[in-house]
Amino acid sequence: MAAEMGPEEALGAVAHGDAPVLETLGQMHLDTLERSKLPEHTYHLVRLAALVALDAAPVSYLVNLGAAHEAGVNARDVQGVLTAIAPIVGSARVTSAAARTLRALGIAEDIAGELEGRSAEELSASRAQRPRRDR
Repeated sequence: MAAEMGPEEALGAVAHGDAPVLETLGQMHLDTLERSKLPEHTYHLVRLAALVALDAAPVSYLVNLGAAHEAGVNARDVQGVLTAIAPIVGSARVTSAAARTLRALGIAEDIAGELEGRSAEELSASRAQRPRRDR
């Protein structure tokens, strides 16, 4: 019988792209749009509201806002969601969501830079020139 992974090992597996872990995460999202019976645009806005309510990690915003953008969600829509849910979740969560979204955009920029073949030193210099974000 195989030994179960502890939390640190499981997180390490996700961080290193362990296929079974990523496949499981992917399967959790299969067909949720269709099963929700929501229009695609609305579906992504609802997911954004849930991320804010959970105070989700920047990478969650990165993944979900990327898909939302492909579905036509724009910055004005995101601002509308944040404005609508602020009285429910509170200003701290909305502010945190804005900072985490900016952090996610920084992560996306770093990934794009790596894919373009920029060195770690170039990425570090680029990061240092950016305005300070939620770190």
